[in-house]
Amino acid sequence: MDKGRKALCAAAAVAGAYIIVGGGKRMLEEWDPGFSQSLSRLAERTYSMNLSYTNEDKKLSLNEWVADKAMQMLPLGSYVEGKAYYETAAEDEDTYKKILEQQAESENEVDENGKLVKENNQPSQGTKTESAPKSTMDMSIEKLRDFNYLLKNFYTVDSTTMIGPEQLNADDLLGRNMKIDTTTEGPKVLIFHTHSQETFVDSDGTPATSIVGIGEYLKEQLEAKGIPTMHHDGIYDLVNGKLDRSSAYELCEAEVRKILEANPSIEVAIDLHRDGVNENTHLVTEINGKQTARIMYFNGLSRTKANGDIPYLKNPYIQDNLAFSLQMQIASETYYPGFTRHIYLKGYRYNLHLKPKSLLVEAGAQTNTVQEMKNAMEVLADTLYRVLIG
Repeated sequence: MDKGRKALCAAAAVAGAYIIVGGGKRMLEEWDPGFSQSLSRLAERTYSMNLSYTNEDKKLSLNEWVADKAMQMLPLGSYVEGKAYYETAAEDEDTYKKILEQQAESENEVDENGKLVKENNQPSQGTKTESAPKSTMDMSIEKLRDFNYLLKNFYTVDSTTMIGPEQLNADDLLGRNMKIDTTTEGPKVLIFHTHSQETFVDSDGTPATSIVGIGEYLKEQLEAKGIPTMHHDGIYDLVNGKLDRSSAYELCEAEVRKILEANPSIEVAIDLHRDGVNENTHLVTEINGKQTARIMYFNGLSRTKANGDIPYLKNPYIQDNLAFSLQMQIASETYYPGFTRHIYLKGYRYNLHLKPKSLLVEAGAQTNTVQEMKNAMEVLADTLYRVLIG
């Protein structure tokens, strides 16, 4: 039995003793509702030597069996086993800091299929060009009302979070008005970059060829379509000249809030990123005869499987965020089939709580060229126009 399981055996035994004498009951109830009752029963069976130790379990030793049962009940068990769960129950300052750091590092982790990209990925033979086929998807409201169909064809749900039909309700999400008010003066869209240092395969080291330069190009495309746009080029992922994303979302939020307060006409907030993929993957498709980087819309749900809703990452606009990304996804698939990857759902917030119409876009990846990215911004601008105005 490995060290993790032995530790859990010990923890279960000690916790059982605490429950019997009453000393640890409150602590365990606060940790996981219903857990103390379950562990009490386990402890009572253990001390009475009347365990439910069936023939199916005889291949395990008693200690191993207890550890396995503890693993099923304890969130810690999943953590020790290396599963992708995050501890979010304790609302102390250290935990909050760790959650924000995990959030800051977490969105650049998936490949073109939504699978995690490991840091130790070994190069495969050749380069995989991810060219999207033309869509034949049925996007009728009748099909979209089917939760399983909607989930399968439009979303990738990260293993750390969860979503149900009450949130992915097509009538609700498609019925929400995402149009902007064109009768008033002032900027309507704000583009910013939590991670300003993201670059491309042929970037020359200047901001113009980084994600910041791509954001400026998106601004130009939107304004050419009559949508007044601001581009904020603040840097939040460099500390003393070194790349450090640990506080990027917090730092970015503070400045973006100031911009939004000073410009109440802004209705749309776009955090523009580029994704991180295996070096042998090339996210590209052909649109209007141009090699165009593929993009992905990204939503944070402020919820993990392990602990449910995260109270200190509240977002009153989650449904609006989901509506915006789904309407963008459908418009993209309708007019530019294959331009977008599945919408990615993850457990944190990612500053999407700043506006109802907040959008986090993962455009291309480090293996795309600057020109492929610019071509993508032309398509993204047109899609935004169709959803916001058209």
